[in-house]
Amino acid sequence: MKSNASNRRKFLHDASLLSGLAFMPSVKDVTSSFVTAAPEKVIAPRLRFGVVGINHGHIYSMANSIIRGGGVFVSYYAKEPDLIKDFAKRYPQAKMVKSEAEVLEDPSIKLVLSSITPHERAPLGIRVMQHGKDYMVDKPGIISLEQLAEVRKVQQETKRIYSISFSERFENKATELASQLVAQGKIGKVMQTLGTGPHRMSVNSRPDWFFDTKYYGGIITDIASHQVDQFLHFTGSTQGEVVASQIANHHHPQYPKFQDFGDLMLRSNKGSGYIRVDWFTPDGLNTWGDGRLTILGTDGYIEVRKNTDIASPHGTGSHLYIVNNKETLYIDCKDVNLPHGELLVNDVLNRTETAMTQAHCFLSTELALIAQKNATNISIKA
Repeated sequence: MKSNASNRRKFLHDASLLSGLAFMPSVKDVTSSFVTAAPEKVIAPRLRFGVVGINHGHIYSMANSIIRGGGVFVSYYAKEPDLIKDFAKRYPQAKMVKSEAEVLEDPSIKLVLSSITPHERAPLGIRVMQHGKDYMVDKPGIISLEQLAEVRKVQQETKRIYSISFSERFENKATELASQLVAQGKIGKVMQTLGTGPHRMSVNSRPDWFFDTKYYGGIITDIASHQVDQFLHFTGSTQGEVVASQIANHHHPQYPKFQDFGDLMLRSNKGSGYIRVDWFTPDGLNTWGDGRLTILGTDGYIEVRKNTDIASPHGTGSHLYIVNNKETLYIDCKDVNLPHGELLVNDVLNRTETAMTQAHCFLSTELALIAQKNATNISIKA
């Protein structure tokens, strides 16, 4: 028995060293055949943009993506002095103005970005479009079906772009590579997606609106909008329905208008999906959330580990596993370029829909809003 135990320990130790994948000696660690290492691509300046509202940190990645894509950051407006200080330090090239109107009425600005508080995002987007400008807003970009109906109406009237920044797809390198591999047919026809979006609460850093569904729309409207977008994108769906949905406040009774758990099932003309989102990331994790996406195809599957690869030497970063009829591979996605900013700038200049179609943007939002509105409350009572 001692000999067997010793051999087993040696095997596990050797396996972890062989491939850099603890307890997974059969997985091949490959990057070069799928990813061409290159510095982050930056396009020459070709479009002027502004910002109104910086209430969520996502505004930084949004602005950075447009700058990489050829955007020139002209001016910004925000009400909160504590938020402006860090923002001004990050973007000294942009002018802080005294009103929203100074951004919206600047004829040189073609695109407006915003991460204003969620309940204000749709009304702002309407004003942006009515001023003849295109709009990219942080998710949730719309928090009610009534807002969605009004945004659709004005978008149709103005023909402007109303884009929601689904950053878990647009700004995550492993998810971007998964898009490329699916498009290449590496796992056959996609049938189902399974997406999880766990987040850390970090209560002390949250503003008051974070805890009231009136302002953020609910956990499915907010977080799960990412996963609904990915379900439609990876299955290639142009229609869909919510099969079932649930919400809960399991563990935060001190915030009675807050939701810390949600899940839903989706069905479309191309596949099915399951989504779970929550605010239960433990403090022991080395990042804010172990977000994952599994894409099931007829000839294989892909697992995306968006922010970390727990209990392995890979650690934080974007990671992807692909299994098909030929091989099983791990891919480090650190060298994947993110094209969304460039594509959106192209769309603004050329009146195209290469970054995301307007129909997809609105359908993703509609499904999340329906799931939220019809969700069964399963809160655990003390």
